Amino acid sequence: MNGLLTIERLTMEFGGLTAVNELSLELAPGELMGLIGPNGAGKTTVFNMVTGSLAPTRGKIVFDGKEITGRKPHKITAQGIARTFQNIRLFNDLTVFENVMVSFHYQIRSSFLGGILGLPRYRREAKSARDSATHLLEQVRLAELAGEKAGRLPYGQQRRLEIARALATRPKLILLDEPAAGMNPAETESLIDLILRLKGDYGLTVLLIEHDMTVVMGICERLTVLDYGHTIAEGTPEEIQNNERVIQAYLGERRLA
Repeated sequence: MNGLLTIERLTMEFGGLTAVNELSLELAPGELMGLIGPNGAGKTTVFNMVTGSLAPTRGKIVFDGKEITGRKPHKITAQGIARTFQNIRLFNDLTVFENVMVSFHYQIRSSFLGGILGLPRYRREAKSARDSATHLLEQVRLAELAGEKAGRLPYGQQRRLEIARALATRPKLILLDEPAAGMNPAETESLIDLILRLKGDYGLTVLLIEHDMTVVMGICERLTVLDYGHTIAEGTPEEIQNNERVIQAYLGERRLA
């Protein structure tokens, strides 16, 4: 196994329903891969299993050489996997800056008493977290909005904030669940630029769920296509774009010229 993420025959059953059926894929370090398919195909279920929200019925997940199948979400996060969600999950009543700072809490090793007393180690760690949060907001072009309540941001900026918060956990792999959902064309183009820039700057590996074919065909290096939990195709965007089974199951009128 040479991949950063290796999934072997991953299966998730809910009663009599098989949401994901024996999915296998391998994601190389630094790769940007898309996981696509119609609604209900099992894509988000895959994300939930990789990040520990769901324990698979069968199969194996190996990340960075270690099996993580069924591990707790916080342990998987600490190992180097972060995600965003299809439905944005921000603390709307906290500021933009505070939302990012929340993700740094596990990196502060000082004791609770050290924080209360303001001991030197705690002050150093807290300053490092604040500096890192400021840098991340600069990276996603939100530094000037650090003091704004997250719930007041326009939709596209909320998406950027969610990405910044995921990056605060210092991941090797980031899972993006429909990051362009609800965006207008200008916001989508800006998002594409952001993902590619952050991937390069942070040396990220990216697994992307997305329905916007402009995003998928524009930035993904490889694609896996799911339909009713089954893998129906794998390949480059060009190969998928011309795959008749994929066109019938999913792309239809959205097939790109």
